[in-house]
Amino acid sequence: MSSDSLVDIKRYPFSGKSLNDLRNNAFAVGGWPLVYVLSDEKKLHAYIGETTDALSRMGTHLKHDEKKLLTAVHLITSEYFNKSATLDVESLLIKYMAADGKYSLLNGNLGLSDHNYYQRDDLYEKVFRDVWDALISCGVASKTLNHIDNSDVFKYSPYKSLSFDQRQGLLTILYELLNPEVRNVVIEGGAGTGKSVLAIFLFKLLSKGDRQIDLRDFADDEAEIQSLIDDFKNNNPDPSMALVVPMTSFRTTLKKAFKHVSGLSPKMVISPAELAKQHYDIVLVDESHRLRKRKNLGAYFGTFDKSCEALGMDKYACSEVDWVCQQSDKAVFFYDKGQSIKPSDADSSVFDRLKTAKGSVTHKLLSQFRVKAGQPYVEFVDALLNCRLDHGERFSDKNYEFEFFESLGDMVDVIKGKEIETGLSRIVAGYSWPWTSKKDNEAFDIEIDGVSLRWNSTNTDWINKKDSYKEVGCIHTTQGYDLNYAGIIFGQEIRYDKVSESIVIDKTNYFDRTGSQGIKDPEELKQYIINIYRTVMLRGIRGTFVYACDPGLQEYLKQYIPTYPRKIVAQDNNVESLVLYENAVPLVDLQAAAGEFSDLQNVQHESLVPVPDGVILKEGMFACRVMGESMNRVIPNGAVCLFQQDQGGSRNGKTVLVECVDGVDAETGSRYTIKVYESFKVEDEEGWRHSRIELSPNSDDESFNPIILNDDEVLSYRVVGEFVCVI
Repeated sequence: MSSDSLVDIKRYPFSGKSLNDLRNNAFAVGGWPLVYVLSDEKKLHAYIGETTDALSRMGTHLKHDEKKLLTAVHLITSEYFNKSATLDVESLLIKYMAADGKYSLLNGNLGLSDHNYYQRDDLYEKVFRDVWDALISCGVASKTLNHIDNSDVFKYSPYKSLSFDQRQGLLTILYELLNPEVRNVVIEGGAGTGKSVLAIFLFKLLSKGDRQIDLRDFADDEAEIQSLIDDFKNNNPDPSMALVVPMTSFRTTLKKAFKHVSGLSPKMVISPAELAKQHYDIVLVDESHRLRKRKNLGAYFGTFDKSCEALGMDKYACSEVDWVCQQSDKAVFFYDKGQSIKPSDADSSVFDRLKTAKGSVTHKLLSQFRVKAGQPYVEFVDALLNCRLDHGERFSDKNYEFEFFESLGDMVDVIKGKEIETGLSRIVAGYSWPWTSKKDNEAFDIEIDGVSLRWNSTNTDWINKKDSYKEVGCIHTTQGYDLNYAGIIFGQEIRYDKVSESIVIDKTNYFDRTGSQGIKDPEELKQYIINIYRTVMLRGIRGTFVYACDPGLQEYLKQYIPTYPRKIVAQDNNVESLVLYENAVPLVDLQAAAGEFSDLQNVQHESLVPVPDGVILKEGMFACRVMGESMNRVIPNGAVCLFQQDQGGSRNGKTVLVECVDGVDAETGSRYTIKVYESFKVEDEEGWRHSRIELSPNSDDESFNPIILNDDEVLSYRVVGEFVCVI
């Protein structure tokens, strides 16, 4: 075990002959809990497990028809491991390696452990990061944890821990799928209660490609769930199944997620109109509140009418809910009345009739786990938008950033900062401005107080589009998605009336034509718009920021939401107040530099740049401007970044400043480059050594290639600094 790591990984050939090698590993023979990864580097299959008896477990795997074909075993050991920790690391590895995508997992684990234990959040969070970094170094994993955390493949993977609420929902669905008297199951739950996760989990669980299911972490429910699954698969050995997703953008995202999950296929995710092509044994409908009726359909009118004709239904009397019921033997609807946002959505009365019909069963999900502030935040937002709060009542949670912004420019800057820090930070607005940039991509749609912004440049998978944090999304591009931070602009279509002490709607400033056309009752339109803002305010996992155009609404919201302190722009006469390594660092011009970095360090600190409050400065830190797009996921082109001098030690997964001793960066022409450092090691008779070093881009532009340094090339590049933050 290296001095700076809490874990150690050793690789052995996976064969009967190599079991003797394991006897020389003290952890393998000493009854220590450990985690292991079996892999085949050619076929790219892998299996993850944990054990306190490695020799016996490997012997068992060598008798298994599939696992015996694997070629290597990686033993992950640590002096800090206990049984709870190894169960947790095993579960996390299954989740993250499935999302990493380098290997196709042979694990049948779906009910993964999610339990607390001593020092889980402090010590063992670092332990797992060390495990993951080591696996990257060994070539077993490829993507960083932060990258995976923000990926849809991870967010919508079926390898997820289920909450108590979700497990009860799962039991309800399984029982009713086996009940010949039941045709429809309605799972109700608000935003963030895990409806999509449960739907995808269930789909994977029931799919014909999954024959091995390990549910040991379902605790008291394990035997019951396993029995139900066995009964289902005995009765339905080859079920035809589909996951219906009404929204185009979210459907595209889930198709991408299904592509990377063994046993699932993008073809399993379909639009409601595709139901006309085939009858299914089981249909699951995610976001079923967005199933439509024939009203305000725009360009979809033709498709709707053709589907009704193919299904033999009256287009004026039916909805897509009827399509689902007719084209399935069993249907499961995941539904939230509060997320119906347009008059084209099927009426709530349709679902009321469905829930009370013969052969229907309803189950409610209550626990909120998307937003870190939990259910109290959800209830607060609902009360806020419906003017039910007591005067002066404010929401506060130390684990959640919730602030009102008096300046839109400040909110835009904060969102950009959060995007750099965590990713998945977006600005979302009500549909209070025409979409001018749709026809003129040079035009701006939203202009407020000197801030000019454009609507989302695409309707499909906008959340994951390059530079989407620079644009403004609408409800149609964000519903169904998780964000780390959401900046919400309340437009001029929603106001606060001080006289009536209520939210009022200005229809003339609402530009979603299909969202308002034909609505005669102002209260109906108000409810749709309230639902829109409620939905987008529940997107942010870590925080929600709010700005309002209407002065009355500004005053109303400020009563209940903590106000963000406005930035004060420093004047020229304050330049002298900059103090080296107290609130400022020297700015080094790498683009103009021709000499070695050691020469640059000796330059007099004539140019200082301020550092934001809260950043701890140390002597020797410096700033430089980073040019180019090769690191744009973390560092925007032209951003000024803070670096600390290289301290040595492990740099894996870190962003570093590298001096090109004998050349220049291909993108910028400078002899300095910024890249993610990865060192790959091998073990021989002399111990561990570098097999190669990779300096990798972190960019949305996939044309950038890593710089690969073998033994004889290492001396041509020298790490001189470690990235701290953008300033």
